[in-house]
Amino acid sequence: MRTIYQFPLSHFCEKARWLLDYKELDFVAQNLIPGVHRAFAQLKTGQNTLPILKDQEHWISDSTQIALYLDDTYPEHALLRADKILREQALEINQIANELGLHVRRWGLAHALSESDEPLEIMIGEKGYLRKFEKFSKPILKSLVSNGYKLDSEKVIGAKQRLDEIILDLNQRLIENNGRYLVGERLGLADIAVCSMLAPLLEIVGTPWEREHIAAVSPDYDQFKLQLLDLPLGQYVKRIYETERHARVDWRGI
Repeated sequence: MRTIYQFPLSHFCEKARWLLDYKELDFVAQNLIPGVHRAFAQLKTGQNTLPILKDQEHWISDSTQIALYLDDTYPEHALLRADKILREQALEINQIANELGLHVRRWGLAHALSESDEPLEIMIGEKGYLRKFEKFSKPILKSLVSNGYKLDSEKVIGAKQRLDEIILDLNQRLIENNGRYLVGERLGLADIAVCSMLAPLLEIVGTPWEREHIAAVSPDYDQFKLQLLDLPLGQYVKRIYETERHARVDWRGI
């Protein structure tokens, strides 16, 4: 059985889950403890980040490398087109989405944690040692997240500025491709990458960022969501999730 090692709240892990779902491959989503995950990841892959895919004897770190591995190993339902130009366009947009994801995480987490401990509740999970000792684990986890993702005000402001720039760039690319998909005429890696990275900002139904799960957000967060939904890009992400995100595994993991 394939296993995705993940943080449930991570949009990069959502991307990895979606890649496997798109390929119609069975897998288990296994949660790791933030901070503690580094030793496990380093041991298995030589990296210290999630997601990690274990497929039989293969260990693959990084959502982009997972996508490339899946296309090589399971070519049905290709994520990348055979056409060289379309392939290069998709990989370029995927790279842009990776940067986008970093800024979404920094800006979004800073605002979410300023209003509520709900993100920490999701990270702690429903059971286990973190839940059992949440009185102690919650402040430690909050400190790990704040320091690990550098949520100081200067970096958060910089993240928002770059976030605005990337969204306008992607919005223009979508328009130039007639608004249905980012590359070509069907869903692929570029779409999955961008939609996954923007899902937290749009609080997409059925994801960890649905308002049901994140109870309180700042006015700035709400305003930015509305601005994004006013763009073709925001409506596109919402449509793709509604029509083409067929989740086979609960994002909460085990």
